[in-house]
Amino acid sequence: MLSFIDQTNQKVVLPDTPNRIISLVPSQTELLFDLGLDKEVVGITKFCIHPEIWFRSKPRVGGTKQVKMEIIHQLEPDLIIANKEENVKAQIEELAGKYPVWTSDIHNLEDTLVMIRDIGLITVKQAMANRIAEQIAEGFTTLTVPGHRLRTAYLIWKDPYMTVGNDTFIHCMLETAGFDNVFSERKRYPAISIDDLKKSGCELLLLSSEPYPFQEKHMDELQQQLPDTRILLADGEMFSWYGSRLLKAPAYFTSLRNQLK
Repeated sequence: MLSFIDQTNQKVVLPDTPNRIISLVPSQTELLFDLGLDKEVVGITKFCIHPEIWFRSKPRVGGTKQVKMEIIHQLEPDLIIANKEENVKAQIEELAGKYPVWTSDIHNLEDTLVMIRDIGLITVKQAMANRIAEQIAEGFTTLTVPGHRLRTAYLIWKDPYMTVGNDTFIHCMLETAGFDNVFSERKRYPAISIDDLKKSGCELLLLSSEPYPFQEKHMDELQQQLPDTRILLADGEMFSWYGSRLLKAPAYFTSLRNQLK
């Protein structure tokens, strides 16, 4: 028997090394691919778009919030990998009554590095996981904080507009990338108004590509209401995916800041 403690402090017991894994989290699905677990991963969600070859070929078990239990039962997993924020607690608890479920809880870069190493340990891919974690950590050391940190708002949703508070991974990435989150006094994902944005004094407004797919037409709409604010589209995966995609994040953040010079 193998025993592990996940990031929610739950004990996870496996009879043996897992070889039928289901991932319920897009960013962690990509990590499993980069760890070389192609044969072992038997199910993913409809939002697990990376890698494309898995998105097109692996069985889908529903969404991150609406898991299809019958498909999971058919796949007979010996390990399910979930996330505290992205998945529904009641569904995860139901699954944990039948299968080993390892759940991550990510708020910052350090949590991510621990998660990567822990998943490497539980899947017997320690060497590759450690290498990925080390490369991510090294990449972020190249980021320098600018002399003037732009007062920045980051939108993840429309109707209503929603932003990010100080207890989110996106907030951590904003601050790490050299931006000053103007809504850092708030928690989670608060709804805000145009008036809130005006009062915030934000110099920069970033419109995320996910979960709401902001486009140029939305930039134009907002620019009319916020004429003194610089508005850019942002790659939401770089700010919110906490797996191996972070290998690409430092270069992206540097490129984004260069657009503002």
